[in-house]
Amino acid sequence: MAQGQNTNQLVVPQAKQALDQLKQETAAELGIQNYQGYLGDVPSKLNGAVGGHMVKKMIQSYEQQFANQPQQ
Repeated sequence: MAQGQNTNQLVVPQAKQALDQLKQETAAELGIQNYQGYLGDVPSKLNGAVGGHMVKKMIQSYEQQFANQPQQ
């Protein structure tokens, strides 16, 4: 991401490294290489695909954790 343009604030700042790793893994799964640094020349459709797939993976992870918890 371009420096100075990110105004989003993480709810859990300690998760930044894990989120960056998830972003890189997701981009690689979609066939997008070198998805770091300046991304201003990347079409919004590709950026949206990466973000959408990240959310899908996070929801899937949460659902799996929830499904493995004992019922109360």
